[in-house]
Amino acid sequence: MNAAVIGGGSWGSAFARYLGTIGLPTRLWIREEDIYQEALRSGENAVFLPGFAFPAAVGFSNDLRETVSFGDVVFVAVPSQFCRTVYGKVAAGLRKDQIVVSLTKGFDKRTMMRMSQVMEEVFRPHVRPRLAVLSGPSFAREVAAGHPTALVVASRDQATARDVQHLISSLTIRAYTSSDVTGVEVAGALKNVIAIAAGIVDSLKFGLNSRAALITRGLVEITNLGLSLGARKETFSGLAGIGDLVLTCTGELSRNHRVGHELGKGRTLDEILAGMKMVAEGVHTTLAARRIARALGVEMPISEQIYQVLYRGKPPKKAVTELMSRALRAE
Repeated sequence: MNAAVIGGGSWGSAFARYLGTIGLPTRLWIREEDIYQEALRSGENAVFLPGFAFPAAVGFSNDLRETVSFGDVVFVAVPSQFCRTVYGKVAAGLRKDQIVVSLTKGFDKRTMMRMSQVMEEVFRPHVRPRLAVLSGPSFAREVAAGHPTALVVASRDQATARDVQHLISSLTIRAYTSSDVTGVEVAGALKNVIAIAAGIVDSLKFGLNSRAALITRGLVEITNLGLSLGARKETFSGLAGIGDLVLTCTGELSRNHRVGHELGKGRTLDEILAGMKMVAEGVHTTLAARRIARALGVEMPISEQIYQVLYRGKPPKKAVTELMSRALRAE
């Protein structure tokens, strides 16, 4: 089988490199002309994944339709705010027999839809490929380095989930299957909001007790919202839930944790984002989480405080004080 990866950022590049190392003919679509030309010249994405050469099985393209046509399985790894536009362009080149896998962790900022829902909506007038999502604790650089990683493939069609599972599994990536697409996507998106909070906690040097409390109560918020959207509770104790949450809240490679860390130093959001090449999905997901939670009547105090810090200029220490002084209750 051939694979196509849409998105030349760090995760798309790392995943394309991985597919090439296990022998899959892979085509990586890179939007930025300078990065594309550099990849052709040096065989490396020096901007988003420096230090990792692509194997010979990976080719590069700046033609989206040609890349989509190349793949029997098409993996889409672009930031959530661009997904609807990219899906629209992908749709024109899709075949019914293809599998399309979302690697994006976020919500559509206009409709609050999950990525698989956006794919279904955008693809429906053209063709209906088999859809799946891939999530779990996976820093791009560690996947590129070949460190053992466990992921979850979710699809409403179990045959599709198994096909992707067998396609990508190796001695360095072990994939599990799930039919809870909602839970896997909600967990993958919302952990980034809690990771921003974790960065603040670490920046303020509150210690390990605070971080453990934050992760635990953050998981409660994520689970409660997921259940309200129809997810299964057990998903949040798995790789897409607690696994990805712990990684993103504790790992130095986390972009969302880095945003929180800089907020804790007193920098503004605009200043922080201006200095970042890559997208921190939690910044956009915070808005979506707040809107969805309010519509469903789900209480999410940590996420609400992160919204206040990001978009209302609340000092991080004041946000922590308000969290700790809330009315006491049973766990």
